[in-house]
Amino acid sequence: MEFESSRKHFNIASVILAGGKGTRLYPLTSNHSKPAVSYGGRYKLIDIPISNSLNSNIRQIVVIAQYLVAEISHHLSQTYQFDNFFPGRLDLLTPEEKPSGERIFFEGTADAIRKNVDTIFELPVDYFLILSGDQLYNIDFQKMFEFAKQKDADLTIASLPVCEKDAKRLGILKIDQNDYIEDFIEKPQEAEILKKFKIKKSLGNEKKSYLGSMGIYIFKRKALEALLKEDPREDFGKHLIPTQLKRGKAAAFVYNGYWEDIGTIKSFYDANIALTTSSCGLKTYDEKNPIYTCAHHLPGAKIKGAIITDSIICEGSIIEAKEITKSMIGLRSRILQNTIIKESVLLGNSTYTAPTQHESTLPKIFEIGKNTIIEKTIIDEHVRIGNNVKLINKKKLTTYDSEKISVRDGIIIIKSGITIEDGFEF
Repeated sequence: MEFESSRKHFNIASVILAGGKGTRLYPLTSNHSKPAVSYGGRYKLIDIPISNSLNSNIRQIVVIAQYLVAEISHHLSQTYQFDNFFPGRLDLLTPEEKPSGERIFFEGTADAIRKNVDTIFELPVDYFLILSGDQLYNIDFQKMFEFAKQKDADLTIASLPVCEKDAKRLGILKIDQNDYIEDFIEKPQEAEILKKFKIKKSLGNEKKSYLGSMGIYIFKRKALEALLKEDPREDFGKHLIPTQLKRGKAAAFVYNGYWEDIGTIKSFYDANIALTTSSCGLKTYDEKNPIYTCAHHLPGAKIKGAIITDSIICEGSIIEAKEITKSMIGLRSRILQNTIIKESVLLGNSTYTAPTQHESTLPKIFEIGKNTIIEKTIIDEHVRIGNNVKLINKKKLTTYDSEKISVRDGIIIIKSGITIEDGFEF
């Protein structure tokens, strides 16, 4: 009886939108979909919304993807497996091919749900939690769900206090004293408009006097169904949310914790580095609310003679470096003698060596060589960097692209599968 009772709480399902190309995260997204990009040395970005859902006792999850789907499909199948003792389901939905051979692609967040609505509405729930596949946060969605039911809201938007600079890049909400939404505007720039949306009541931080939408929504089933039919446009934030707000019965759930939208190379880099030095980033050391990911079955890192400061060294790594400072060193990273790494993010590797097939274009061994200096660099999976290499951005470039090297916001990026030859300097 206790088991059956616990299942009755699953009156909400998560729908995770993981289909974007992530053009602003290029070149990391040249070989991965954005939700499949490695984060924190051992996770994928898609693990964050799934883990928050599971930790909130939401076990009916749909992931919608369409770009470089094979990697994310493999990761989900290897990581999230339900059974009779841990009931639930996780479905991956991708563009389908018509009998004519035409493949129907998704043109936006709302369009992705609309084109999969029959499958999504098979879930026996009265509420749907809509999430992005590329955001970082630790949220108890059950609290948001209880808030939505208490307010009897057709739409509940997760929001957080933001400063004026951040208000200009987000959707901004105006709420009444009971947390119902009175007005909404997308990315306001004019001072007069911003003034109208300034929150009068205290949000716990005087500098953060605006309410920004986090792009996290809870819809009543009937409201979502009616909205998708009424407004045929393709995007939630730009189109359907303003339409729903005009219909009323929308509330704002105010969240005061950590949240980051991984939209650019800089935000991705900063979010990784924050894990090494700060307690205000994503919580990954919470045993009660873990971030789930694929079981890697790797030994602990082997470290020989290196001086390591403010860094994370993930499992399976073999470190013979001279010095590692303020860096994220991902799974199976191998760093040879006398090498110095500062303020860098190594995404790690899925294997230690490349496949033996003749057609493989990957380096034979994934490692960073001897006597090499690497500063403020993101190194994607399956890269080999030779001996006596310097990656220090000597010319202080802000933006740059070549076959092997890219720079964004002063951060060097080496994309997957690249070999940097001995003695190379940049």
